[in-house]
Amino acid sequence: MNVRLLACTQNADIICAAAGRSCYSESPSADLLGMKDHERVLANIVGMGHHSVVEHAVFTFSVDGVSRALTHQLVRHRIASFSQQSQRYVPLKEPTYVVPETVKADPKTLELYEDTMRAIWDAYGKLSESIPAEDARYLLPNGCTTNITITMNARELHHFFSQRCCERAQWEIRELAERMLALCMETSPVIFKDAGPPCMRGPCPEGKLSCGHPRRPNKAFK
Repeated sequence: MNVRLLACTQNADIICAAAGRSCYSESPSADLLGMKDHERVLANIVGMGHHSVVEHAVFTFSVDGVSRALTHQLVRHRIASFSQQSQRYVPLKEPTYVVPETVKADPKTLELYEDTMRAIWDAYGKLSESIPAEDARYLLPNGCTTNITITMNARELHHFFSQRCCERAQWEIRELAERMLALCMETSPVIFKDAGPPCMRGPCPEGKLSCGHPRRPNKAFK
């Protein structure tokens, strides 16, 4: 898995703090960018749950080496923009796929897994010679790798991290979320100070389904 932050709102912490303060000021946000206490202001606003101001910060990521099983979960986060590699127009000549750790742990399981993948790609290659790739792709598995570009505002990222950094999230998308959070924290530490699973901020909402291992503040993601 390779996760890169392509672009983000510059000085996002300052801009969001100015936007928040402008709601209670006679001055527009443009005149408040030089405030000396933007960290305190923004921390107070976000701490009170007023997350609309962080919608002004936008982050774009490039992700590759992940499975289609992951991206099927990812696109359920609908307040976002996604651009994914097309299996209609990009021929998948080589078998590239994600191998879960549970598969790697047992040699016989791994052998079966890899033999099956090779058989799938062999059949896919043969079909692609006689029918359109968009039809041959019906053979391809969920484990097939893909690349995707993701753009979310900071409010949706908070929701994404709350859902997907949880220990109960599927392992691959949890790894993606933690890598994205680490990149966000480097650029906008105030906005994402308390980002992560709910157990970092209070009781676990999963009830009896809780993993029983609450996470600590964001040192866990560095």
